[in-house]
Amino acid sequence: GSIASRDARRGCTRRPSRQHARGESRAEEVPMRSLSSWPRASAVAIGKGSIRLGLKNQRVKAMATSGQRALHTLRVGGVPEHFNTPWHTADAQGSFEAAGIKLEWHEYKGGTGEMALALRNDEIDVAILLTEGIVADIHKGSSARLLGTFVASPLCWGIHAAGTSSFANVDDYYHRQAEEGKIRYAVSRMGSGSHLMAVVDARSRFGDAAVKRLHFEVVGTLDGARAALRDGTADLFMWEKFTTQPYVDSGEFKRVGECLTPWPCFMMAVTDKAIATSTPELKAMMKIVSEEAAELTLNPASVQTIAKMYKLEEEDVQSWMARTRWSGKPAVSFQMLSQVMSSLADVGVLERAALLQPKDLVSPITVNDMEE
Repeated sequence: GSIASRDARRGCTRRPSRQHARGESRAEEVPMRSLSSWPRASAVAIGKGSIRLGLKNQRVKAMATSGQRALHTLRVGGVPEHFNTPWHTADAQGSFEAAGIKLEWHEYKGGTGEMALALRNDEIDVAILLTEGIVADIHKGSSARLLGTFVASPLCWGIHAAGTSSFANVDDYYHRQAEEGKIRYAVSRMGSGSHLMAVVDARSRFGDAAVKRLHFEVVGTLDGARAALRDGTADLFMWEKFTTQPYVDSGEFKRVGECLTPWPCFMMAVTDKAIATSTPELKAMMKIVSEEAAELTLNPASVQTIAKMYKLEEEDVQSWMARTRWSGKPAVSFQMLSQVMSSLADVGVLERAALLQPKDLVSPITVNDMEE
């Protein structure tokens, strides 16, 4: 059946823009920091007054050996977004180092398509990327495999237009373009989540005829999409709705629709080389991330910390966390993978006759998650 539908049925709640209420713009710049510059105070702030985190810090100290030992480097790639908070806070507390791991974080503003290429080029060992994107790339020849589920909840995509655009919603836009021509989307890369979900959403809303009229402007990053919508080289852009909320609040973007993917949104993918050389470290890495995510979820102070780290409003972070389920475990639902592959075949991204078996998409240490 359809994997995207009208906003009211998809569970993506929206709230009014705060642009006029505040009388100011927050979206001129939304700077992000590299891992090396993240303050250890971030982790401390989350754990202030927390017995659980205090015990964890004692455990980390106890794990550390008295002498220096060589650390095993794991190169991990991810987007500069709030979903990846557990990696940064765990590293700031020294959790990876205590387990004998040197976490080398690589930031990819270009998203899933850029990280899939980095995995192919052996620039990183592990990537945290969109489920549909890595499934498609494995079918297209990538030797990377799914290591585990990072975020078990769906992703809420916002469909954005320039703030000055005249159409009220995505349906209005499509109906106007029915007479005038191309439906123009900005995408970070071909094969990225912003590309695949534009195809999925168009087909679900308006059928195959609409998909044939899609035109894609490759923009690289969120900043590239901002320029494309501003300059008129594209009309629409799909990105995670809370990441783009500051631009909606400022009036630079207008959110004209939403789409919820009906599967876990972020997977951890690993290169075949890393599986062969780093299996114990990969297992330890996932255990650390899973435990850190659980502590973030339970600690109310994490809302304030994440808001500060990513320049978001606390009420947006609270809303996002209420619907977000981190996992971090070496398990992936084979039933879910079959659904993703079937959906990608439905929209012509994959050939149905060439679909792989779910077991062929996962690493040797990854099990079938029967609970998803």
